[in-house]
Amino acid sequence: MELDDHAEDLASDLGVDKEEVKADLQNLVEYSVPIDEAKGSLRRKYGDGDGGGSATPSAKDVGEITPDDSNVTVTGVVLTAGERSIRYQGDDHVIVEGRLADETGVIDYTAWEDFGLSPGDTITAGNAGVREWDGDPELNLGESTSLSFVEESIDVPYEIGGDAQLADLQTGDRAVTVEVDVVECERRTIDGRDGETEILSGVFGDESGRLPFTNWDPAPAIEEGGSVRIENTYVQEFRGVPEVNVSEFSTVSPIDREIEVGADATTMAIGEAVRTGGIYDVELVGNVLAVRDGSGLIQRCPECYRVIQKGQCRTHGDVDGVDDLRVKAILDDGTGTVTVVLDDELTEQVYDGTLEDALEQAREAMDQEVVADTIRERIVGREYRVRGHLSVDEYGANLDAERFEESDDDPAARATAFLEEVDA
Repeated sequence: MELDDHAEDLASDLGVDKEEVKADLQNLVEYSVPIDEAKGSLRRKYGDGDGGGSATPSAKDVGEITPDDSNVTVTGVVLTAGERSIRYQGDDHVIVEGRLADETGVIDYTAWEDFGLSPGDTITAGNAGVREWDGDPELNLGESTSLSFVEESIDVPYEIGGDAQLADLQTGDRAVTVEVDVVECERRTIDGRDGETEILSGVFGDESGRLPFTNWDPAPAIEEGGSVRIENTYVQEFRGVPEVNVSEFSTVSPIDREIEVGADATTMAIGEAVRTGGIYDVELVGNVLAVRDGSGLIQRCPECYRVIQKGQCRTHGDVDGVDDLRVKAILDDGTGTVTVVLDDELTEQVYDGTLEDALEQAREAMDQEVVADTIRERIVGREYRVRGHLSVDEYGANLDAERFEESDDDPAARATAFLEEVDA
């Protein structure tokens, strides 16, 4: 149902001007208030105290719910339930997020009221709002939802509880429990929503792989390192890849067992990797077709460390640039292309020289482009095995490389394997 239709229904029920209702509704929706909660708020504002709609929501199985539904009644088993704090309209609100399932499927939910939900509960939620999130339906349980606990449990083909491995996590997952090793950790000060805030950030690892994390309320067990069990985490996208978020509602505790962090990255074709939308740790093999402009000897802003052009930073204006080395190479394997970004250390390896060597070469030639030209001569046309973190956005696919090594694969053998896969 479109916003205009919601406004027309509300105006008709409440006997008020449609345009006024529509403006109020639009304002609430723009602040990420779910449509069901927004409508309930406006009903209270204009004097309809029950906060409910005029239509009785239909009962549906989880698998039947679509983003086109407005309100539904659904019965299911709570698979996960985790608290999180959010802010809208200037106020902090504690919500409960998780997943609900029946025999037909699974759906994410957000509870805006404290219903006392726990994993394993069987519930019936009447007049539950439905919104679209990343193309999928999501339930919103709020003031207008009538929720009851059902004594007779439902057998569902899904695991109750949020235990997961890092490789299985996806952006948007909530109420997740992981057992990980703290591979990297640093304390940083950032500009948070309430001013300067200290956080922990770094990398978690388990047997399946690695993922970055942010700990918003620094936990001593994470900062000390070692193996920890963390309950009630959520996953958000950061720089194009999933990131584990540990909040003040998460439970962090050391564990005795030693976790062997998987050393191997997933090896994928470039086209397949790009279609995932972003992977933290992946290995790609392909030929370097070109070295892009903005490679070789560059200058960065001393304040934000962004690359500057002609002494100009987009944020800080005129600055005295700091010299640095970088490579942006186009890698292709026949299934797709990606821009591989090499930091100063990897650039020194492919350049076979230091930053001082590059500066000296540029002074002698009176042209800093000679550094990029030297790098082009050394890597273009060669095949490389690259490991790093892939992000995909409207500007294309970029891989921040951690390793960049000339491949020793047999091209004929790989071509034969590729053809066999195509034939199959």
